[in-house]
Amino acid sequence: MKNIEVSAVRKAWYALRSAIFYVGYALWTLWFGITTPLFVKWLGYRACVRYINWWNLGVITWLRWVCGVRYRVEGWENVPPRPFVVVAKHQSEWETFYLQLPFAPVCTILKKELIEMPVFGWGLATVKPIAIDRSARRESLKQIVDDGCSRLAEGISVLIFPEGTRTDVGKVGRYARGGADLAHKANVPMLPVAHNAGECWPGKQFIKYPGLITVSIGAPIQEEGVDSKTLMTRAETWIEAEVKRVSQCQ
Repeated sequence: MKNIEVSAVRKAWYALRSAIFYVGYALWTLWFGITTPLFVKWLGYRACVRYINWWNLGVITWLRWVCGVRYRVEGWENVPPRPFVVVAKHQSEWETFYLQLPFAPVCTILKKELIEMPVFGWGLATVKPIAIDRSARRESLKQIVDDGCSRLAEGISVLIFPEGTRTDVGKVGRYARGGADLAHKANVPMLPVAHNAGECWPGKQFIKYPGLITVSIGAPIQEEGVDSKTLMTRAETWIEAEVKRVSQCQ
């Protein structure tokens, strides 16, 4: 891991850059959190998505300028006609911002506590996320399928992190099959996405490390007569193998 290998002086320099990043991030979030529900909300869902994505793009760009975190994308040719269900590795906050951009409009499945946050949650609520109670597993699975089918019927793709929470680099969380259940029920493709964002933006850590994030988009997964458990196993197998391939920590 990069945070172990760097010297104390360099780590202090990264900490200073991270502090500057967070100042800009907080101000940028404050602006969008207030203006979206007050002004842009009344222009409709599509306008809110475009406006909020300026926030997402701003965070990604500011991170690159201040902390030196770059990215590249592989597999653009695998993106099918919409709508579809995106199932992605979850290592950091970086992918929660970036993955809103290439698949827009996209509805994210997230924990309801995020919607309840002041300012941040106000803006987030305008783009139709599916906010679930993770303590009520059975009800959450039903909500993912029911609300997800409604979004897909509107032509809005759905983004889900099947591990449910951020996992450390090199670790594998338990893959829930809610995304596969949704794709199976709605009869749409499931699009697997792998990346190594946790190497530059480690989960639940303050310091951001310069480097290159590789986002890899896999071939759509959809097959008649195959159950959702098998579909999710195929997605997990591809994602975890691809995460190892793109990792800079091997």
